[in-house]
Amino acid sequence: MNEIIFKDLKIEHIAKKGLKNSYITVKPFFVKGLAHAKIVLKTPCISEYHLHELLTQKERWIRKSVEKVYANLPKNINLEDELLLFGELYSIDHYEAHTLKEALQRLRVNDEKNILKCYDSFYKNYAQKYLSQRLKHHASLMNLSYSQLKLRKMKSRWGSCSSQGTITLNTQLMKIKKELIEYVIVHELAHLRHMNHSKKFHDYVQKYLPNAKQLRSELKQVNILF
Repeated sequence: MNEIIFKDLKIEHIAKKGLKNSYITVKPFFVKGLAHAKIVLKTPCISEYHLHELLTQKERWIRKSVEKVYANLPKNINLEDELLLFGELYSIDHYEAHTLKEALQRLRVNDEKNILKCYDSFYKNYAQKYLSQRLKHHASLMNLSYSQLKLRKMKSRWGSCSSQGTITLNTQLMKIKKELIEYVIVHELAHLRHMNHSKKFHDYVQKYLPNAKQLRSELKQVNILF
């Protein structure tokens, strides 16, 4: 693995003999809480000439993908000074953040790991109150019954619904807009009726959220925060 400099772009290059084709991905990554776009190129073992030709052909797509990543990156939070709640940044002195501020003030070892634990605990406690209430509300409207609610910090999904009727929601939902939270909740509840993503499923979701398609598209552009 090595770094390629192509014009003003830094690209991580991974050469593998077994690959039949070349692949380029552009995705967000975080360094000390700051968000960036990471370009990764995987190729068979080819010459520098062919690498340059490939990047020249794909340059327009790469740049558009980088722009898209930066356009949809989550807001960076100044730890101990700010709180991201429902898509908005608040001062740590805001009344909504008082329990978080108190937890931060009680820290004996004030390092990033412990600070992030305070944030995670805050979001989980907030989610317990907010998400449980919204889940009950929508379950009642949809005339559905779930067995239990579980709250977890998840890396790759906003929620899930098991065949046993257990709804699991990501505590990171507290960081995104309320409209998107509503969509996730209705989406997972709808799986109690349709355990798939068929047309019937999406029609059922749209019955309770007429703008479900727009919300689903918007949610796909949101990166889960860590």
